[in-house]
Amino acid sequence: MASSSKNPLTKVRDKLSQLRREAEERDAQRRANKTGYPYTNLTTTPINTEALALIPQEAAKKANIAAIEIKEKNVAVAAFDPKTPLAQEIIQKLKTDGYEPSIFVVSLSGLQHIWSFYKFVAGKTAKITGRITIEEEKLASLKETLTSLENIKTDIKKLNAGAGFAGEILEVALAGALATKASDIHFEPAEDHVKLRLRIDGLLHDASNDLKNAIYEHLLSRLKILAGLKINIKDEPQDGRFTISLPGKEIEIRASINPSEFGETIVLRLLDPDTIKLSLIDLGFREDDLKIMQQELEKPNGMILNTGPTGSGKTTTLYTFLRHTHKPEIKTITIEDPIEYHLEGIEQTQVDSEAGYTFAKGLRSLLRQDPDMILVGEIRDLETAEIAIHAALTGHLVFSTLHTNDSFGAIPRLVDMGVKLSVIAPSMNVIIAQRLVRRLCQSCRQPVEISADLKDKIEKFLAKMPEKINKNQYFDNGKLNVKVFKAKGCEKCSGFGYKGRVGVFELLQIEEDLERLIIDRAVEAEIKDLAFKKGFITMQQDGVLKVLAGQTAIDEVERSTGPIEW
Repeated sequence: MASSSKNPLTKVRDKLSQLRREAEERDAQRRANKTGYPYTNLTTTPINTEALALIPQEAAKKANIAAIEIKEKNVAVAAFDPKTPLAQEIIQKLKTDGYEPSIFVVSLSGLQHIWSFYKFVAGKTAKITGRITIEEEKLASLKETLTSLENIKTDIKKLNAGAGFAGEILEVALAGALATKASDIHFEPAEDHVKLRLRIDGLLHDASNDLKNAIYEHLLSRLKILAGLKINIKDEPQDGRFTISLPGKEIEIRASINPSEFGETIVLRLLDPDTIKLSLIDLGFREDDLKIMQQELEKPNGMILNTGPTGSGKTTTLYTFLRHTHKPEIKTITIEDPIEYHLEGIEQTQVDSEAGYTFAKGLRSLLRQDPDMILVGEIRDLETAEIAIHAALTGHLVFSTLHTNDSFGAIPRLVDMGVKLSVIAPSMNVIIAQRLVRRLCQSCRQPVEISADLKDKIEKFLAKMPEKINKNQYFDNGKLNVKVFKAKGCEKCSGFGYKGRVGVFELLQIEEDLERLIIDRAVEAEIKDLAFKKGFITMQQDGVLKVLAGQTAIDEVERSTGPIEW
């Protein structure tokens, strides 16, 4: 059995190391007094990774300098010797960029401690290797003409048939995606042509079925250069990023290239910062659920877990929670895979599997940064789950996601990972499940004739709703009085009949009686029974209520949640 006490030689080495560090700090204090700058001890100073990212790692090490804290435009800068030419150059660059640096003299070992945190910096600037600038006049012209898929098809057909350049086709594809608010652009090679498709409100639509292979090869090379990828690699997947510069904002494009039978496929994900500038109401919460979430977000600790499949809007919802809750006086840190959108005032770090920086290792390190709120992109394993739950139990508000079919499935999923029931229930504030349904275009939606059968189904559905739902709004003198709509299509919605998406949610609040039931190892049926008695509403039921509110259509709810159980 290994001894718990340290080897005497190790103790001596530790003591000598401590003495050297103390001597370095005393030297830094003396140098600070001589130069007139204040001194700080970096080994005991909290580090802000958003500030650290202001100075590239290589430049920081050459100049023996680091940015350690930022508040609005005020930046705290630590330097071994602020008067060296390299240090002065960096300080001047910060001033040119609009920052107001406050300089501190520090020890070299303190700086080395700070530089170790560069592995937590998202590295936004390092990953954006290319840029496409679309001038305001040209963008306005393109967006005006590319208001529908038919117009996009027409423009690409002209370029494809004539002497169109790959750059022009890419420009039309990007501008068309922006005009139709597409989230993804897909290029799919076949034997003798290439298909172009846009994902709009979650569904793929053809934009071109006969793009020439020769033009596509040029387009593929152009995209690889923009995204910083290797042009000569054709049999391995590659991922990169580039930027579209637009008047007033920049949109990052995440490029994924994969080998296929007839060539390399491309998927471009458009990361428009406007898509995450949502309020809690914009997400689609009913009034009763909105009150629950406002209460839960005011709590200083615990876990808010969001569940659902890929593409169900979980990250957007959690980003909205962060933006709603974040204040200058609290510290918020995220660990994501990857960082899709950059949130102002919030420190974001990214998983790096090649460097061994996993969710679990990153989360353990971030907890030493004294955060108030933490977003863990996804709980994938026992180690991450245990650290996140421990953080929720020890004074942190933790947000995360889990892949399960509904909110009730989160508890057995965590148990399957190896988490103990005795800590799951006390750590959870609320478990959310969500899907996305398309919003009906309010300009062209058409009323559906309500048959006797549908009328009977709606009445039975409303009878099952808990008391918190105001049923009187659906009746007039005791008779059902509701309207149900279907999609039509017009210019305002680019002919789709839908414009944008809205979430359908279920919220499982872990209150005291439900917590006791979970700890007592109750089966899922018992947990569900108690939840429904307390007024629980499923995602599908929330979807039907949105149908009755005229926000979406019956077939949309069934597409996202399955056949409706009236």
